[in-house]
Amino acid sequence: MMHNKLNLCLPAAFIALLFVGCKTYKNTTETGIVLTNNSSLELTDKPISIAKKLLPVKENLNNYPVLVYKNDTIPSQVNDLDGDGKWDELFLVTNFSANEKKNTQLVWVKKAPKFTIRTSARFGKREAENEPLQPATEETVNANQVYKKLGFQKYQTDGPSWENDKVGFRHYLDGRNAKDVFGKKIPAITPENVGISSKGAVEDNYHVMYDWGRDVFPVGNSAGLGGYALLVGNEINRLGILGTDTLNNIERTTFKIVSEGPENSVLSYDYHNWNASGNKYQVKEITSIWPGMYGFKNTVSLDGLKGNEMLLIALSNINNQKPLNVVEAGNFVCLIQHDNLGYNREWIMGTAIIVPKKGYNGYMEAPKTGQITNSYLAKFKVENNEPISYYAIAAWELSADKNFKDANYFTNYVTNLAKQLAAEITVIIKK
Repeated sequence: MMHNKLNLCLPAAFIALLFVGCKTYKNTTETGIVLTNNSSLELTDKPISIAKKLLPVKENLNNYPVLVYKNDTIPSQVNDLDGDGKWDELFLVTNFSANEKKNTQLVWVKKAPKFTIRTSARFGKREAENEPLQPATEETVNANQVYKKLGFQKYQTDGPSWENDKVGFRHYLDGRNAKDVFGKKIPAITPENVGISSKGAVEDNYHVMYDWGRDVFPVGNSAGLGGYALLVGNEINRLGILGTDTLNNIERTTFKIVSEGPENSVLSYDYHNWNASGNKYQVKEITSIWPGMYGFKNTVSLDGLKGNEMLLIALSNINNQKPLNVVEAGNFVCLIQHDNLGYNREWIMGTAIIVPKKGYNGYMEAPKTGQITNSYLAKFKVENNEPISYYAIAAWELSADKNFKDANYFTNYVTNLAKQLAAEITVIIKK
């Protein structure tokens, strides 16, 4: 796969740099930061975001922030989320025992430390069928620039892909806007040439098994795992079109890799003038992935709502022959399926969406025909410009954890993950 390394994090491959002793930071300014797990749960790879505005930043030094705990650095990175060229959050991932309090030191260093790369985002595109793919970090797609109209696939893996050390995903930017799953057998980041031929052309070479894994999840005319639609009255409206359509129902789509680093990769999508049931909607979507979780976080907000709409969060159920399992866990509702969900029912997989309990209005099944089929659709009443965040989870029997072959094990994983995601970390900065 094509990697587009943004100079926000300066990661290096597979070797974590640990600082031994605070004397490493001689002649630097230190600030105490207390991180407290307020739950009775043990937390693994818990993500924490600390806004730059809360930190005692000395802009003229142009230094880089790191957190030190018991003489070791906590893996972290800085993210520029608003695209102004300056970082605005310190993002880190760490473990906590139940009710643990970590007294860390914020230390400013001249150069970003090098952590093991555990997340990645990539995107490749071409402007003509006879041109080689080029790495890119952003794209604008107009309504007539869709796969069927162009007559060729413009994008590597049909659109951007992202991954962590557990699992990978891809988004069909060619107008379909569905989300697919790469099953990973190893924690290393997958090769750059996935989806690219030896001559630099788009090639579907990821539906065969490699040492790292393969694309394992059938999507068809569903919105995939974690895609979404809009219910207006009684009409289900797909965000985008089917592969056989030549004109998108979205006037313009803009995409960007916001950040790519060892601990976090973030992608954004803006859908301008989405025509759904005769209305025009504006949609903002943010996708974020960090290590340790068999899934990703998605945040969606809409503008232009009239009051008779519901957001539908999708869970493709192609190949599922067992009942959907709906479980409440903490602040979330988990919609879980576990069956031979892989291509041709070849592999056992578990897939799920973890959605907020607040605003959840049950679920419906997509019709057998139409713009969206073969899906469970979780229903939410949403307000203009009020974001909703949820999680899409996927694990197959060939993952590093072979226990996912068992349905009860996967269900327990999803519900425990939901409780961990709901657990709050208090951040106290002692300036």
